Amino acid sequence: MLEVKHLRTLAVLRGTGSLTSTATQLCLTQSALSHQLKDLEQRIGAPLFLRKTRPVRFTAEGQVLLKLADDVLPRLAQAETELAALKEDAQGRLHMAIECHSCFQWLMPALKEYKISWPLVTLDFSSGFGFEPLPALAGGELDLVITSDIAPRSEIHYEALFDFEMRLVLADTHPLAKKKHIEPEDLANETLLTYPVQRQRMDVIKHFLQPAGIEPANFKSADNTLMLIQMVTAGLGVAALPNWAISEFSRQGLVVDRPLGKGLWRRLFAAVRNQEAQRPYLQAFFSTARNQCHTHLEGIKRV
Repeated sequence: MLEVKHLRTLAVLRGTGSLTSTATQLCLTQSALSHQLKDLEQRIGAPLFLRKTRPVRFTAEGQVLLKLADDVLPRLAQAETELAALKEDAQGRLHMAIECHSCFQWLMPALKEYKISWPLVTLDFSSGFGFEPLPALAGGELDLVITSDIAPRSEIHYEALFDFEMRLVLADTHPLAKKKHIEPEDLANETLLTYPVQRQRMDVIKHFLQPAGIEPANFKSADNTLMLIQMVTAGLGVAALPNWAISEFSRQGLVVDRPLGKGLWRRLFAAVRNQEAQRPYLQAFFSTARNQCHTHLEGIKRV
């Protein structure tokens, strides 16, 4: 039975040309090397090289095994490198920032599922609302950012997760609830209820109101989706939220929701550094997040 050590020994012997140098390179005594080679020759039933030649001359049988070594040893080295990388990745770090308050609704279950398969990956996250997360990602302070805004940077890879629609949420008694869809000017006299996010980073401002030159009359903020819904039902204002975040509230009749214009569709991404995008533990996170979202969130679209 051939062993990998036999192929390595023959490859080194071809390179050095002598038994003495081969023994030195393999950290073997000459006696141990001779015993290994004689054992291999007995197994195949033929000599592998001509003795007392310098450099060593291989027989036809020896050439066959050298050809095998040239095929197997590089592939074995590649496999060992990949296994080492997997071992390193299994103990990696995933420090993320979330630019979407409502994302916590699906992110926590996704992380719980992810940890089952990747228990050694260190997870941590920041809200991403009080600082610019993409520069922090590029600088190595973060490892992943959940965002719907692409800021093209050569060092950043954006992995698409799913498409969703931003919809206006209103109390069923609100005058705008009678409209089939909402235009930017409809919000000019409204109080817009939002998460505590910089206004220029809000989808409804950046992609709906600002292009039309419209500014709401007032802004009020709340820390979570449930609080926003309660403020809407109390008649304190209107809110623009992802369709999947409000589907249950609309189904219960607590609020009504209307499309913004012809439909304000956005795409959610997981941003990571380019050179790390193919790491197995990141690819596993992308897959887990997609599966979790498409299984449990209503109204989203695959990308």
